[in-house]
Parts: sequence; C-alpha cells; structure tokens
Amino acid sequence: MNTAIVHSPDELVETLGRRLKALRLSTGLTQATLADKAGISPRALRDLEAGRGSTLHTLVRALKALDADQAIDTLVPQPGISPMTLLDKPKGRQRGYR
Repeated sequence: MNTAIVHSPDELVETLGRRLKALRLSTGLTQATLADKAGISPRALRDLEAGRGSTLHTLVRALKALDADQAIDTLVPQPGISPMTLLDKPKGRQRGYR
C-alpha cells in the first residue's frame, strides 16, 4: 500500500525556504551577504527563507548566488523519451515486401 505523504503548497514552500536557509548557513553566508550577492533585497531573502511567498526570480537568484542552480534540474527534471512511449507510437507507412 502506498502511504505517500501529501504536502500542501504552503508546507512545500516552507520546506523549500528552510532548506535554502540551511544551505546558506552551511556556506557561512549571512542573509545580508547572500542578498547582496544575489542582487535581491534582504527582505526578499528573509521572506523566501521563511516560506512567506516569493518569486521564482528571487529563488533562482538565490540559488545562483549559492552556486546551487543545478538544483533546478532536480526540482524539475528534463523529461526524457520513455522506451514504452516509443513502442506505443504509431508507425508511418511501411512498404510491403514481395
């Protein structure tokens, strides 16, 4: 039986903020330093870390400033072609052999 925990959007935003804060702290940066490095206001960073609404632009700037922009690939992976999809794909016209 699948007992996956479903989180609300608010819970996910709060988790993202806590993880971003932990990442910042692990690098030894203050909020003011990271905000300056990211080109965002300290208030925008505080709101992001607190899970109080923010913009994607603010998130991406903070990730880039932390050299963590590769996290975007984990967050939203590039879809690949499924081998099963290829099997289900209708084939074009085929010539008959005599």
